[in-house]
Formats: sequence, C-alpha cells, structure tokens
Amino acid sequence: MTYLAAPDRYESTFRRCGRSGLDLPAISLGLWHNFGDDKPLETQRAILRRAFDRGITHFDLANNYGPPYGSAERNFGTIFAQDFRPYRDELILSTKAGYDMWPGPYGQGGGSRKYLLASLDQSLARMGVDYVDIFYSHRFDPTTPLEETMGALDTAVRSGKALYAGISSYNGERTREAAAILRELGTPLLIHQPSYSMLNRWIEEDLLDVLGETGVGCIAFSPLAQGMLTSKYLNGVPGDSRAAQGKSLSPDLLTEKTIAHVRALNEMAATRGQSLAQMALAWALRDPRMTSLVIGASSVGQLDDSLGALTNLDFTSDELDRIDQHAVDAGINLWARSSQD
Repeated sequence: MTYLAAPDRYESTFRRCGRSGLDLPAISLGLWHNFGDDKPLETQRAILRRAFDRGITHFDLANNYGPPYGSAERNFGTIFAQDFRPYRDELILSTKAGYDMWPGPYGQGGGSRKYLLASLDQSLARMGVDYVDIFYSHRFDPTTPLEETMGALDTAVRSGKALYAGISSYNGERTREAAAILRELGTPLLIHQPSYSMLNRWIEEDLLDVLGETGVGCIAFSPLAQGMLTSKYLNGVPGDSRAAQGKSLSPDLLTEKTIAHVRALNEMAATRGQSLAQMALAWALRDPRMTSLVIGASSVGQLDDSLGALTNLDFTSDELDRIDQHAVDAGINLWARSSQD
C-alpha cells in the first residue's frame, strides 16, 4: 500500500539549530533501540510513518544501532525505499561513527579518518541514500588527533556525502576546539548531541555555554534517562523493560533513593496535567539553546504520548525550583568517559 504523508504534518514545533540556517523539529526520532532485527519491520514502519505524520522530520541513526550492528540502518533503508523516498527533501537523516563496528584495527571505532569515512560509505549503502544530512563523530577519541577527526568530517561534507558535521558526547573544551578546527577548514560545526535529562545534567556545567557562544545547536539524547523518567519503574522492573533485558540500563541504578526522586517528579507532572515523560521532555526543552530532543519509541502509542509534551512547554519559576530538588544525578551517564577526556 502506498504511503501518503498526512497533509497537516507541519502543524508542529520547529527550532533553529544554533546560528545555522537549519530548523529541526523540537522532538526527533532516534533509532537506537526498537529498529534492529529483534523488532518486526511492520512495527518499525508504523512508528516511522506516525512520526513523520506528526511533524518529526528528523530520523537519527548510527552505524552500530541494532541489534545486530548495522541492522537499524538496513531496516530503515528498506522502509525508506518503500515509503519515504518521495519525501527525501523533507527529511533530515543523520548517522554517526565512533564505536566498534567491524573486525580488525580499522573497524574498532575512534576518530581516525580511515574508520569514519569507511563507516559513512557503509551507512549510505545500508540506508540506500546518496547522502546524509548530518554526519557525527559519535565520541571523542583521545588517541587520535582532533584535527584528523574533524578533517574527516570536513571531507564528508565536501564530498557531498553529508551536508553538515556534528559531534556527540564531547566536553565543553573539546567542543570549542572542534568548532575552531572546523571553522578554519570552512565547514562549520552544526550540532552537538550529548546525553541530557533530569537525572543527568552534566551539560549545564559548561557545554551549553560553549554551544551558545560558538553558535552550535544542541540535540539531547536519552532525555527520558533510558526510560527511568517514565512510569515504567515506579513499582518495580517490568520484564519487557531495558533494565530487565540489559539494554543500556542496569537494574543497579534503580536505587530506592533514585526511584523516590522519580516518584516525586511523577507527582509534579500530574499537577501539570502531564505524564512524567511529557514533563521530562518539556523540561529538557526549557533552555533556548536546546534545539531538539532525540527520543525512542517502541510503539505508536508511546510516540504519541511523548509528542504530547509539546502542548505544555512552559514552567513557572516555582515549578523549576521544586523540580531542581529531585532532578539530581543518578549515575546513568554511560558516555561520561568520552565527555571527560
């Protein structure tokens, strides 16, 4: 059956990405989980269609999303060819390279020119597209000169295989250095993708200031703290959850102290007429330097619930003060090593 996108899909919220000319939806769809070979293709198709129908024009991938590695890009490529190819110029597609991907010394991740550019070619082949809109260095690599890593991003853009360059999980100092190198090369840094949520606020120390000063956009991933900022764990660990399946969230992190904070936040959300997830997303968008949030979705219903956050993005100063009492670090930043080097 031929897919026709909803005619009212652009009645949604967009934000300018830093000082660039690019607008992104306030909420973007990430394919980190739920788009590998462990999920039915028709479920993936339904989520992607619904996302675009609701104004999500940005689909965020990486070379090793799955499982297995590469399968999210491959599955997306199948659906793209069948449903979304006519809408290519309405879409922002992004991918990344930085973690281990294929055997041998050239596929173990990092920031080498060899790895990044080979990975980009592989990603384009899996997705069946000529270019991606954003190509990211997925992590900072202290063993490779930053000039080499940024030079590879510059080459990706100049070759026409990417339109913009991005970085992910770089700290403030490294971000400033990366932006300066790319500016000198003539390929401005478009965007930074850090982890950020009520339970993981590291970017508030200096990264947001650096991004504001350098004109780089910010798109936060894991704004629901790998599912902790939902109602899922308020009364235990469900069998189908990430924590139960060992997917990026250790049950050890679900301490009584942390869950007590989450329950308090859940009560605040109720007073706002929102689910906890909706309030957490609205809160993460409160800073004008935040361009977009990358969310995951395992179903159309979950996607719709998250998008409900956009109907109430305003907070009073009293609400923010009360949230601050419970929006505390929970030790869930799995990407801290990259942002500390």
